[in-house]
Amino acid sequence: MAEKKPIKITETILRDAHQSLIATRMPTELMLPILDKMDKVGYHSIECWGGATFDASLRFLKEDPWERLRKIKDGVKNTKLQMLFRGQNILGYRHYADDVVEYFVQKSIANGIDIIRIFDCLNDIRNLETAVKATNKEGGHAQIALSYTLGDAYTLDYWKDMAKRVEDMGANSLCIKDMAGLLVPYKATELVTALKSATKLPVQLHTHYTSGVAGMTYLKAVEAGVDVIDCAMSPLAMGTSQPATEVMVETFKGTPYDTGFDQNLLAEIADYFRPYRDECLANGLLNPKVMGVDIKTLLYQVPGGMLSNMVSQLKEQNAEDKYYDVLQEIPRVRKDLGEPPLVTPSSQIVGTQAVFNVLMGERYKMATKETKAVLRGEYGQTVKPFNKEVQDKVIPGEKVITCRPADLLENELDKIEGEMKEWKQQDEDVLSYALFPQVATDFFKYRQAQQEKVDVSVADTKNGAYPV
Repeated sequence: MAEKKPIKITETILRDAHQSLIATRMPTELMLPILDKMDKVGYHSIECWGGATFDASLRFLKEDPWERLRKIKDGVKNTKLQMLFRGQNILGYRHYADDVVEYFVQKSIANGIDIIRIFDCLNDIRNLETAVKATNKEGGHAQIALSYTLGDAYTLDYWKDMAKRVEDMGANSLCIKDMAGLLVPYKATELVTALKSATKLPVQLHTHYTSGVAGMTYLKAVEAGVDVIDCAMSPLAMGTSQPATEVMVETFKGTPYDTGFDQNLLAEIADYFRPYRDECLANGLLNPKVMGVDIKTLLYQVPGGMLSNMVSQLKEQNAEDKYYDVLQEIPRVRKDLGEPPLVTPSSQIVGTQAVFNVLMGERYKMATKETKAVLRGEYGQTVKPFNKEVQDKVIPGEKVITCRPADLLENELDKIEGEMKEWKQQDEDVLSYALFPQVATDFFKYRQAQQEKVDVSVADTKNGAYPV
């Protein structure tokens, strides 16, 4: 029998599982009653923050994301809490100055985050440096996630080289972030074996069930020596989410990789979330379509979300007959733009430009401002050079930057604080505003209205009337 090496599990139901299946709409109040049981499982970590949770909390749920984090921390005493962080983009959609990145990391850890998973949509690790240094300075665990993708440039040597660079940068662990579900089982064996030969860092694997292979991919990755896998409790597992926690626990039971988790405890947690899943199916928040297998993901190497985005763009233009033309154009645009991984925001940029190229009847006759920004180097360095002819057509004579994009940004915290000081009730409000100025302002106004309502009710108690 091989030596015992229990596989560790990161639980995603409080973040990526509901982000992937129900557009990040799970409210904090639903999470709190089950935290005590989740804390007893023995998870490596619970992913509960970052990604789209920040935006969705403010925009749709009218909740303070910082308050959510503090409440979860209160309920989870023994398990590490984890978040997803988009490098220099933090949780927003542009590059922020270093002082904002540093302050965000500081406040995330102060409010309860233990592990920060940091990634960049181009795998340009210069865009991760500030966040990694800040995490180390605050005593957090800095995990660098490499966005997994396919293409000529992405050889095993490329991944091994990236793993070494990640280790040299001061990361505490490495994650392979397979956002599109492109990593198939036997390739996982090769990849994990290669990474393990290149680095001493623990290696974690994150994938999505979109293409139907994720459970098998985890099996092969674990046998090849991966240290941690990301799973979701069964009510919000599979489809565009992660493999189910209970299934993986059962798979490795009685093997050297046995997690030792209690299936009865997991069943209680699943029972808690199941009525919520039923409610989401009934109200349309959970569309059964996202629960199936989308094999096109593997055929076209395009993430599911990107495909649905493209279909709706073509529908708007009454050009659904151009679907296959656009699918063929996507890899060409991706090559022109330096063959980036297709993950937010690069997937949207490549997809939209491919739609334009097909509909206009001439490639790059019209380029989006994001395509121009990529070709100017504003997002960072791609693994391959840009197509010079395309660059000359889209941004003729313009200067292309080669430095780390954030080196061109002045510190901006003081300016941001000056803009929003009338709304500031806690330090963290400055960061909410920095990332989403309009959405945060709307939330601050809502919060103030709620507080005034409560104050009025409390005042009424003096007259013997109690607030309801």
